[in-house]
Amino acid sequence: MRINGHGHLLPYPNQIPKFMKEKEFFWVEEDRSFMCQGKWRRPITDSSFFLKEKLIWMNANNIDKEVILNLSQLYCNGYNKQDTYDIIRFQNEFNASLQSDYPDKFISGFVVQPLHVDDALKEIERCVEEFHMPLLCLPSHFLNKDNHWIAIADESVLPIFELAEHYKLAVEIHPYNAEEIIALEDKFWRFHLIWMCAQTADAWHFYSLLDLPDRFPNVRVCFAHGNQFGHMGYGRRVQGYRGRPDLFVGARNPEENNQSFNIFFDSIVHDVLSFELLIKRVGVSQIIAGLDDPYPLGEMESVAGSYPGKVMDEAVDAGIIFPSDRDHIWNKNVMEWLYGKK
Repeated sequence: MRINGHGHLLPYPNQIPKFMKEKEFFWVEEDRSFMCQGKWRRPITDSSFFLKEKLIWMNANNIDKEVILNLSQLYCNGYNKQDTYDIIRFQNEFNASLQSDYPDKFISGFVVQPLHVDDALKEIERCVEEFHMPLLCLPSHFLNKDNHWIAIADESVLPIFELAEHYKLAVEIHPYNAEEIIALEDKFWRFHLIWMCAQTADAWHFYSLLDLPDRFPNVRVCFAHGNQFGHMGYGRRVQGYRGRPDLFVGARNPEENNQSFNIFFDSIVHDVLSFELLIKRVGVSQIIAGLDDPYPLGEMESVAGSYPGKVMDEAVDAGIIFPSDRDHIWNKNVMEWLYGKK
């Protein structure tokens, strides 16, 4: 069985509550041509953004099961408490319905907003106890009560990680909102191609330095898009830690948890050299199959000669991994991230 650990799915236009379009939080055009948020409009580039077409796409590409993450547009960063409550409940109930109606096809994640921590804790309990969802999705960064952008690995978020530890949850950390954090012109897709990767590396920087892998051993965290920049910058982090210890008081040495058993990275790094670095940094056992479908930056057929699983196939052809390693990445590793080792 091939399990994709990083997939996305849009609701049909009529499934999205009216208030979300009226308040311009998020909606999908009736002809399914664009997804929208405020003045932002993004073309829907593949029919498999939607359920029926997704199932057809999965069958055509030999994807037996998908892990459906939340939509990054629905992290609710900066939203007030009531709007956040309403949006997140909709998102989580939509994802829960996918898992309930198609248990042989989908495993669903649920999202919370760390700013409103009391509501977040109640929502975690609801999604686990009522919907039996195994995966908590968190943004790499969020706006705190002082309206400052901070990494998800922050002392204020510890109650969320403590409850995730109690429930032994898998966690997905995924970037978004880079254009609101970085004061640069929105040109050449820089926020998706460069700054989202930097956000993930920044989140890992704090997660590891604060020693959260050891503090929460039952929480199994996957960093999106292979944490590509984080692995490239490993040596710089180590040298910084050694060269300026005065700036790292109370922090964990980056060398000590780079290969933690409860830290995973998905495979969507786009080229075989980056994949080889990922293998050498963390080992095959900590990599899960991730396609980031159906976005054009995912492994989608006909986009830049890509197809689902391309980088893993290239790694086998290059002698970087064995076919048996590829099988584990597609199945065993995803299951161990989601449910722990049996």
